[in-house]
Amino acid sequence: MKTISVAKDFSCFPSGRWKVNGEASGQGLREILLEPELRAGNEIMVDLDGTMGFSSAFLEEAFGGIVRSLDIEPERLLNLLHFKSDDDPSLVEEVIEYILDAAKKPA
Repeated sequence: MKTISVAKDFSCFPSGRWKVNGEASGQGLREILLEPELRAGNEIMVDLDGTMGFSSAFLEEAFGGIVRSLDIEPERLLNLLHFKSDDDPSLVEEVIEYILDAAKKPA
């Protein structure tokens, strides 16, 4: 299982939904780090600790966006993605909700 630390491998200051909102956007994390691993069928441990916080738009696009982009069932995605947040355990629940809700939203 590959571990991706948002703070160490992407940005300590994640923000924005789309790449046009900045280099540290949810779309950027999804396209640059998460989707290539998932396309290869790899399981990922996503470490959410060490950042200066997350916006809901960032989290929804980074994780809920995978459901829409890869056209993957949320349950299948949750078998491939695992989350760690010692700093704020409620983040894990929030991310899982975005993934489950993404199947209900149009692309």
